[in-house]
Amino acid sequence: MLVTEQAGGLDAVAQARRQIRKGVRLLVTGGVDSSLCPWGWAAHLAGGELTEVADPARAYLPFSEAASGHVAGEGGALLVLEDAAVAEARGARVYGTVAGCAATFDPAPGSGGAPRLRAAAEQTLREAGLAPADVDVVFADAAGRRDADRAEAEAVAGMFGEYGVPVTAPKTMTGRLAAGGAALDLAAALLALRDQVIPPTAHVTAPAGDCPLDLVTETRRPVGGLRTALVLARGRGGFNSAMVVRAAG
Repeated sequence: MLVTEQAGGLDAVAQARRQIRKGVRLLVTGGVDSSLCPWGWAAHLAGGELTEVADPARAYLPFSEAASGHVAGEGGALLVLEDAAVAEARGARVYGTVAGCAATFDPAPGSGGAPRLRAAAEQTLREAGLAPADVDVVFADAAGRRDADRAEAEAVAGMFGEYGVPVTAPKTMTGRLAAGGAALDLAAALLALRDQVIPPTAHVTAPAGDCPLDLVTETRRPVGGLRTALVLARGRGGFNSAMVVRAAG
């Protein structure tokens, strides 16, 4: 069992990938979470990261000037991961390929160290043999808190340049799902590659000035097509995970 909160879905898929490389033929992997019980709700409230805005259309606005926290949700996604040759032999419908993955840890609070989400993303691209220019879309962690959003925007802009790559957070339509969130983002990324469409960041009209991102606020079909997606996730406690997936075929 992996317990890395919002990053857990990617970490589980990464672990499954290691097992596939060791010879396991097929694994069901991903993550789901259900935390809206009295105990879970108390933990959410104690964490201080939930929005207090009652209007559903204004409650969870990552990268926005009006960001005030996130909305909690329940759910996630499970994926079938297998060796490419095995999938081909059984005639499986392939949605995409996991080309690279990495995880890092932030330094201890108060130590003065910088967040390490960017390091996870850079390591992921290196493992995949890709350059930032090869990435067609980024599925952001999108914490929905001004400080955390600025940190993620700085990491993305540092890699791709300001407004240098389309960035989206479809979790604005579900809320943050804890261990299930990154797995659902990964599934959304694979479907985006299949359907050649980037899902929107719902309710956000424009990013804040200190978040220089090409934020996708309406469904978009890139002119050059979608071949490669980078999924980012951060978990409470300093966990960072990144995974790059490429279109099938």
